[in-house]
Amino acid sequence: MPSNKNKLKRSLLCWLALSPLVTVILLPFAVMLLTAIKPADEVLSYPPRWLPTRIAWENFVLMWEETQFGTALKNSIIISTLSTLLAVGISIPAAYAMARFRFDGQAGYRRFLLVTQMLSPILLVLGLFRLAAAIPYGDGNLVDTHIGVIATYTALNTAFAVWMLQSYFATIPRDMEEAAWLEGCSKPRAVLKVFLPLAMPALVVTGIFTFINAWNEFAVIYTLIRSAENKTVTVQIVDLVAGRYTVNWHHVMAAALLATLPVAVLFSWLQKYLVKGLSLGAVK
Repeated sequence: MPSNKNKLKRSLLCWLALSPLVTVILLPFAVMLLTAIKPADEVLSYPPRWLPTRIAWENFVLMWEETQFGTALKNSIIISTLSTLLAVGISIPAAYAMARFRFDGQAGYRRFLLVTQMLSPILLVLGLFRLAAAIPYGDGNLVDTHIGVIATYTALNTAFAVWMLQSYFATIPRDMEEAAWLEGCSKPRAVLKVFLPLAMPALVVTGIFTFINAWNEFAVIYTLIRSAENKTVTVQIVDLVAGRYTVNWHHVMAAALLATLPVAVLFSWLQKYLVKGLSLGAVK
């Protein structure tokens, strides 16, 4: 019994110490939620009210219908998912080669990968736009197409994915693959059946961060996409504010809240892989 009491005291002390940090993190989300469910006449009322007099669920319905948010949400899911799968798929062979083999220029290649992460996409948008406009696709070019955005996001995230995966791959014992070889398994089959299942936490972690990078990216999608039916949620939310004399903040907050849900669900669903993957590279 005393041990249980001590454990309870420690838990309360830990939560008490963490409460300021939790408050700072959750406060923006609380404001976003409360603003999203307020009636329109209470959003900018003075004196301000924290709690609405009634929950205005119609804000979400009106925002969804008036802004084509459903189309933008679908576009974000398609672009982020496909670019993540492509970036991780392309990165696996490169990361495996860096972790398992030694070759000339390997140190320079590592530095090159690190340097590429120091460049912001905003510095590249002009060149990316001209490149997309110069590549023929269908009756036009890659401007205002999902293919152009997916290819761009894949290219921008591949270096990050290789850098992440190679450090994790190096922690997986080579003995596992050698044992599979002795059992008659070919090298490619050993990678597929033995190595990659062991590396699944690393793949999931890299995929999560790559997905978030693609989901939250704004500069590239704002430059390459022109038509409303091809916009993503980041551009759609900005369009609710930019160039308007009157901003419906309850619609903006409702859209922002819905835009955060897919990432929050993804994190909750893959939390066990995230914790395991983040700790994998630190322990050999």
